[in-house]
Amino acid sequence: MNAKEIEKLLKEVKKGETSIEEALVVLKNFPYTDLGFAKIDHHRELRTGYPEIIYCAGKSVGQVSEIFRVMAEKENNVIGTRANQEMYEAVRSISTDAVYYPMARIISLQKNKPKPVESRIAIITAGTSDMPVAEEAAITAELLGNNVLRIYDAGVAGIHRLVDKLPEIRNCRVIIVIAGMEGALASVVGGLVDKPVIAVPTSVGYGANFGGISALLAMLTSCSTGITVVNIDNGFGAGFAASMINKMV
Repeated sequence: MNAKEIEKLLKEVKKGETSIEEALVVLKNFPYTDLGFAKIDHHRELRTGYPEIIYCAGKSVGQVSEIFRVMAEKENNVIGTRANQEMYEAVRSISTDAVYYPMARIISLQKNKPKPVESRIAIITAGTSDMPVAEEAAITAELLGNNVLRIYDAGVAGIHRLVDKLPEIRNCRVIIVIAGMEGALASVVGGLVDKPVIAVPTSVGYGANFGGISALLAMLTSCSTGITVVNIDNGFGAGFAASMINKMV
């Protein structure tokens, strides 16, 4: 339930279109629904502007579909991250409006599509292998009501691929840079733009990459200013943070 829904309900009670008893029935599961295995936070959108988002990894197919069912009944937009095809099929049996983004591993169910803001978020990857994390960031940002500029495979091994796109990148309000290996791309981009940069280290790389640790440490110790770093492979976190920055007035 969001602020608009509560305002509508209160106006209906004031006008006598809805009784106090009927309103109490609507509000009985507010601010959360306890499913035993999960407590669904219906109050989150009212507090933060965004509904609760489901992290599907580690949950059973039945748990994911039940959470989607309850949230969909409340007319909330629902996003499930790190989801697989089997989870999507179960959710789609509940609602044919569900959409699955295989590379991003995201399931979405949008009851009310947010109107995109005019300013854009740029998402840049060092290599093609970083695309799954990039798509998680991009789809997250788009589902939250943002326009996204994708620039993939523009790493430091061929820096001209990045330089060619600088005019477009500089026109964006916030930039997400995604890189594995040694993670150098974030420092390069940070030194070329006057916009906030969110760096995402990925686990892409050979043994000395240590599953993304080398990229993470490089980004955390970058000499370029204005760089914020999220966790390894956390495309969702980057997309969510970028959306919040992009929508600031």
